[in-house]
Amino acid sequence: MKKVKFIVVQFVLILVLFFSDIGSIFSDRRGSHPVQSNEIKVISGSIRNDMSSFDGSERMEKSISDFLKRYKIRGASVAVTKDGRLVYAKGFGFANEEKSEKVEPTHVFRIASVSKLITAVAVMRLVEEKRFGLDTKVFGPQGLLSDSVFLKYGDPRVENITVRHLLVHKAGWSRYYGDPMFMPHVVARRMDVDLPVQTEDIIRYTLTRKLNYTPGTRYSYSNLGYAILGEIIETVTGMDYEDYVQFSLLKPLGIKDMQIGQGYYEQRALKEVKYYEVSGDHRVLAFDSRVEYVPRVYGGNDIALLGAAGGWIASPAEVLRLSVAIDGFNSSPDILMPETIEQMTGSGRGRYNMIGWKGADGRGTWWRTGTLTGTSALIVRQNNGINWIIVMNTTTWKRSRIHRETSRTMFRAIASVREWPEYDLFDYQAPDQLPSMYLTRTD
Repeated sequence: MKKVKFIVVQFVLILVLFFSDIGSIFSDRRGSHPVQSNEIKVISGSIRNDMSSFDGSERMEKSISDFLKRYKIRGASVAVTKDGRLVYAKGFGFANEEKSEKVEPTHVFRIASVSKLITAVAVMRLVEEKRFGLDTKVFGPQGLLSDSVFLKYGDPRVENITVRHLLVHKAGWSRYYGDPMFMPHVVARRMDVDLPVQTEDIIRYTLTRKLNYTPGTRYSYSNLGYAILGEIIETVTGMDYEDYVQFSLLKPLGIKDMQIGQGYYEQRALKEVKYYEVSGDHRVLAFDSRVEYVPRVYGGNDIALLGAAGGWIASPAEVLRLSVAIDGFNSSPDILMPETIEQMTGSGRGRYNMIGWKGADGRGTWWRTGTLTGTSALIVRQNNGINWIIVMNTTTWKRSRIHRETSRTMFRAIASVREWPEYDLFDYQAPDQLPSMYLTRTD
């Protein structure tokens, strides 16, 4: 019944959005700058590596290239914005080494937990629209997820979990017994369901267990919490999570290449890179089979199931298109109100009250990391009007600890640029619209 409801509601909403001005999504937003659809300029998929060369870019690129070589990373992509303008977008190494396919700015990567930032923005939009509040209860007869399948739980403290607790990783779950988002076979056996398991199955499984701590009393990073937020978005809007994010956030910004990824190589999206494990072809039980063993990077993790917690794929430039719309700078319009953006960054220091973002330094720099087998992503909003992101298609021997080295490298690389270009690659649509510096001689 739930799927039927989604299909009907999605059809109605598609008709409404088709016949209405999509720019109105941003209207009537107190304290924000409305963005109209005719102001949006879409990246047409034609940005190339040779468009990001300027005085000083060589020093930056040498730092990045040396880092990739040191850690044997097959391919990476970097994008930088300055004062809302896309001033740099370039690929390094191979999108597919076996096919000698080089990374270009339009290649898409799994962005892992950077997906949580996308989910957080969607949730905060719904909060602004007063669809629910940050302190609204999630479970129980009066909760947002009051469907009968979620009313069987072994710990009454579950009824105290709020939307805010899920956003800031304080809902009561830890990974002491493992992360249920990566335990499909356990969930399938315990709940007596078929593989691949669904988000609903994982939530029901988790509700049968006692909480690890009282909600709100401590911090414990939780992929499950963001998966539940995805379920809340579906319940409140009547739309599939991905569809809601596409229609309400991404399409109005002109973002076209972001979508939920898939688990197998054969299911990869157009322009999606190939992922590599530095440790070789280590095989694990497939997420959708009880007998088949596959490489962890392809079939070991259910990327679509991770969804709201870690399932998005995108090009770095398009991620920054969203980033500059929530960075709080006056250089480009934001899609959230200033007070909402302030709420998302908590006290401005640490990580324990951050919403969507992973941490902040107290001086206006925020960051978000993402790690999955075969990919690593780091996005940073600096306090000087610069946003940047780097995404890689190779797991290194440092695994998630690579972020520390990535951060050092990128901060040095960014700082080596004394003056950023005045052009804006977000404006690029067709060759005849290129500034003269982009035109190539043919004689």
